[in-house]
Parts: sequence; structure tokens; C-alpha cells
Amino acid sequence: MPSATPAATPSPPRRPILELPDELVSQIAAGEVVERPASVVRELLDNALDAGATEVTVRLQAGGVRAVVVEDDGVGIPAAQLPLALRRHATSKIGSLDDLEAVTTMGFRGEALAAVASIAELAITSRPSEQPHAQRIDARSGDLQPAARAVGTTVEVRELFFATPARRKFLKSDATEFAHALEAVRRHALARPDVSFVVWHDGRLVAQWRAAPAAQRVADVMGAEFVAASRPLDAAAGPLRLHGRAGLPEAARSRADQQYLFVNGRFVRDRIVGHAVRSAYEDLLHGSRQPAWLLFLELPPQAVDVNVHPTKIEVRFRDGRAVHGAVRQAVEHALAGLRTAAPGVGKAPSGDRPLSPPPATEAAPMQPGLALAALPATSWPPAAAEPPPAWRTGPSAGPASGAGEAATPYPPGGLGTWARLLATGSTRGDPGAAHATAGEQPLGRAVGQLGGAYVLAENARGLVIVDMHAAHERIVYERLKAAQGAGPLPTQPLLVPVSFAATAAEIATAEAESPTLAALGLDVAPLGPGTLAVRSRPAALPGADLVDLVRAVLADLARFDSSTVVQRARDDLLATMACHAAVRANRRLTLPEMDALLRDMEATERADQCNHGRPTWRQVTIRELDALFLRGR
Repeated sequence: MPSATPAATPSPPRRPILELPDELVSQIAAGEVVERPASVVRELLDNALDAGATEVTVRLQAGGVRAVVVEDDGVGIPAAQLPLALRRHATSKIGSLDDLEAVTTMGFRGEALAAVASIAELAITSRPSEQPHAQRIDARSGDLQPAARAVGTTVEVRELFFATPARRKFLKSDATEFAHALEAVRRHALARPDVSFVVWHDGRLVAQWRAAPAAQRVADVMGAEFVAASRPLDAAAGPLRLHGRAGLPEAARSRADQQYLFVNGRFVRDRIVGHAVRSAYEDLLHGSRQPAWLLFLELPPQAVDVNVHPTKIEVRFRDGRAVHGAVRQAVEHALAGLRTAAPGVGKAPSGDRPLSPPPATEAAPMQPGLALAALPATSWPPAAAEPPPAWRTGPSAGPASGAGEAATPYPPGGLGTWARLLATGSTRGDPGAAHATAGEQPLGRAVGQLGGAYVLAENARGLVIVDMHAAHERIVYERLKAAQGAGPLPTQPLLVPVSFAATAAEIATAEAESPTLAALGLDVAPLGPGTLAVRSRPAALPGADLVDLVRAVLADLARFDSSTVVQRARDDLLATMACHAAVRANRRLTLPEMDALLRDMEATERADQCNHGRPTWRQVTIRELDALFLRGR
């Protein structure tokens, strides 16, 4: 019996190439520009700011689905140009390719109004200063009629997506859409503190930000809690300037909902900058916690391409590696307290500051027997052998010779950082904190040990509680980083090379970055077409999955500066080593050893947190202790 042959699939009918109707083209463009009411708010606010507005009012109904009305006091649109403003690719922002490559305005494509008019009812009322009255144009009919209005422009958008009901079904609840629209206004308010913004929803005033200095606007929009739990940064590297605030690791959140990046005043999302900021927090954050940060990046318009996304939410840097390095270094300096001008001073110096590494310093020498780094990491007492050590008190022996305050060469971010922390937020309102000086010992003198895990110390403000393992882990980690230097990591050759299928990009990166891989202890080379072989691994990672490790390193090398990848890999290895070398819980320490730990903490950068982002110490003030025991009542 002859075998059955499958029926041939009929070829699709050939369709001629036709020019799309204008209405369809407009709706396709609208699908790229307008996703929800917040998209309309964003585009109309861009136009208002480009028009030189100093006061902007946003009125929403039903979360913006029913109506979005944006009023401004800008320069206005002449009556003769109102019909042209509704046409696609008609704009006053650019006129040539050179203008496009150096865009300084928020909008520039001339698509927004035409796109919105294709899916909603749109009307514009505008009056420039040279006209005796305003003119109103209806986008559907094109009718131009006199209207009453002060100088400026009002854009009314009603019944969003009425022409495309299928897309309207994808909108969320009114409350959700309003939240997105309000967020769009908040972003513009952060970028332009010189402009007043007012938001109404269903006839109720819900937000108002008056024109104010930049610092005040940040506090008004982000909240006082964000300002209190963040540090300012202000740095410059060549034509690039970066300023804003970096949130403290202890205030990290479970979501990345407080991360704002503005490039030349435009809110964007950029993976390069996001990765750079996250890299700066690597030694400080615990688990998958997300830091809060607000960054304003300013650079020449020619150095950034804003014409890469229909909604202008993404940009492309001409030199992404330079931006990555500058952002990471600036955030690291802010987190390390390198901007402390003097002990107890929390303000950054004015003016631009070159992004250069801090001067090399040495940790304070410790007398043998007192330096905790030399102590064995065995725990005491053995589990269940005897009860935990009791409270131990007595006169402190103080730091050993060579470890005293006067002889300690505190690095930037050392003693100055501790005094600043005590004077700003860690004492929670203690008036005595304002008098912290370089002559004091911020962490005081040890008085005892509690529960085998905590060192108790007394300072001028009250009681200091130190997690000895977490604190010593940070100290050891920073010393290991200083001792490691720039030499290659120890490697372990593999008896049998590990091979895996690789893409052409991975093979090209492995060949180009061979010296960098060798510095990380990885010997990676092509084995054949589409295959890479790993012949050595870092000696400190005997149990690592080499394939995943190499692929992750190659991916980072392809996107970021090789020195950044090497440094991060080094830090990961050293952090693991520091954790195992740090003094363990239930280890009995003498009072001189506790004092040595406190002095080392004061001389170590970032010693207020361990490598995993946990706090290493807490201050309990005399006032708080008095309140616990009802003293003075």
C-alpha cells in the first residue's frame, strides 16, 4: 500500500504593497507613545515645560481615563500654528539632524499630540502674549474658535481609547491609573524644582508642589524619611556631573520603587547606571534588598542619544563604560562618607569634585594579642558545654600602645564618618550628639559582653551595642582588600578541562579579555567552533559551577569595564574569606580585645555595616534609657 504523503500547506495569498492610511498610521504611532493615561500626562507635561511654564496644573477624572487636562503658563501657541501642532512630525523643537543629535528639550518628535488625537477627543486652547485672546481648536473637526484664557496653553484629552475600545479593556482600575499618572507628575516635579505643580483628581486637590530649592523639592516629593535615610552626593568627572542622594543600606526596600535617574532633566531607566549603582552597594546590601536612590546625571547632549525609544524612557550613552565607572565611584564615595568635610559635618562641599580614588591609608597598628584578625576563629564555649558567659564588667584597659586616638591615622570615612553618624541620625535626637569631635572615641570604651555575641560599650551619649562578628567581618574584609592589591587571584588548574557550548559573542569576549580572565583565576580559551574550555578555576571557589561562573563573567565583561568585573569578583571572594575568618559568636573576649575591636571599627570605612548589609552597632542614648526607667517624671 503506498505511504500517505502529507498534504502540501497552501501558500498564503500574495498581497500587494500598499501605503497605509493616515488614520491607521496614527493609531500605530499612538500604540507606541500612549500606553495609559500616565503616558498622556507625561507627554503633555513635557510640552508644558518646553514652553517655559512656571506653573502647571493637572486635572484628572477617573484616573485619567475620562479626562486629562493640563494647564500651563508657558509662551503659548499662535493661532496660525494650532492646526499644524496637531499634525504628525510637526514640532518646533528640532529642524535638522544636528538638532536631533543634540536635543535639549523634553519633546522633539512631534508625534504626541497627533497620536493622542487619534485615540481620544483632544482640544487645545492657547494664547501667546502678543494675541488679545486665546484660540481653541478641536482635533476632530479642526474648528478654530475664540476662547477666554490667560497667556499659556490648556490641552484637554477626554475619553481615552474611545476609538480603540479593545485597548481600553487593558486598563486597570481608576485608582491604579491615577497612581501611575501621579507618579509621572512626581518625576517631573523632581526634575524641575523651579516649576510649581498642582494635581487634581475628580475635583479634589491631591498634590501640590510649589517652586522651591532643589533640596526642599526632594524632601517634598520623596519625603523626609528618604532624606534622613540617604546621603548627598555631588561629583564631577570631565564634562559629566552627578548629584543627588544615595539611600543608606539599612533603609533598603524589597522593591525598586524608589530609584530615580534623570539624564539632563529627563527621567529614564538605564541598565548601565542601574548596574553601576547596584555595584556600589555590593558590600552593603543584604540579599535581594533594593536601595533607594535619586540621581541627576548631566552631560553634553552630544554624549547621549535620547532617540532610542518611542516613549523616550531609555537613552544610549556614547561612552557607557565611562558613565558606569563615574556613577559607581560617586555612589561608593557617598556611602563611604568620603565627603565628610570635618567630623560632625554632614554637608558635602560645594562645587565640582573630581572622581578620584581616596588616598591610601593604613589601619592603626594593634598590639599582638589584641588585634582580632589574629585570633583563631574557634567558638567558645563548646555547644552545650556550659552556659553563655555572664555580664562581665570592670575598668577598661583601653587600647594598646599604638592604637590610641592620637596615634591613629584615621582614613577618610573613618573617625570623621563615625562622628558624622553620631551627629546626624544614629542617636535619634540626642542633643549631645551635636558636639561630636575628632578627639572623642565615638564608640566609647568596652564595659562587657552579652550573650556571647554583643560587645557593650559606654560613650558620651549612652550605651553602644556592637555585633562583634558582623563588625569584625567588615574589618577583616577591608584589610583583605587592602592587602590583596592588584595581583592576580590564586588559581587551581583542572585535571580535566570543563567545556561548554558558547555563542560567538562569548567566544569573542573570552579571546579579547583573556588577561582579565586570568587575573580572576580563570583560564578560558576556545576549544573548537562554538565551544569554550575552562582549564583553571579560582582557588578560593573549589565548589563553584564553572559554566555558570564563566558565562556570568563573560556577560559582564561584554557590557562593563573589565576592571569593574575583576574588582567585583575579587570582592566576592574576599567577602567569603572574611566571613570565615571573623571572630565567632560565643567567643569570650577580654576588655582590651573589645576596645581594640571598637578602635578598629572607628578606623575602618563602612564599618557601620557588615559585608551582607546587616548593621554592626546601635546607639541607645541616655535620654532613651531615662525614658525606659521613667526617670525625671
